[in-house]
Amino acid sequence: MARKVTTKKKQASTAGTKKKKAATAKASTSKKATSKKTVKKKAPAKKKAEKKEEKAPKKKRATRKKVVAEVRLKAFWGVFNQSLKRVALYEYNQKRQADKRAVELTEKSKAPHFVQLVKEVIEAE
Repeated sequence: MARKVTTKKKQASTAGTKKKKAATAKASTSKKATSKKTVKKKAPAKKKAEKKEEKAPKKKRATRKKVVAEVRLKAFWGVFNQSLKRVALYEYNQKRQADKRAVELTEKSKAPHFVQLVKEVIEAE
């Protein structure tokens, strides 16, 4: 029984595709007839394009480039508490002292302290 059902479905689908092909064939013949009409409409549009070409092209405005100020940064080690408040600041080459200070403050206040890299702007001389 299953085979008969599937064959009927195939026959029905092939009949549907034949109808679709016939409909597309009719549509393509009707498009050919309308394409002649559209060609006549496109001709005046070319004349307008020719008029636009006769005009001089617009000049682009000169834009000024922004001057970028050079900003120099210097690295430090900062000791911070748990509310991200900086408690101490050490030079970049003094990381061991910054770590020791963080451990001392953690033991003393029972609140965690940590070391983090801080970059600050150096003012030009």
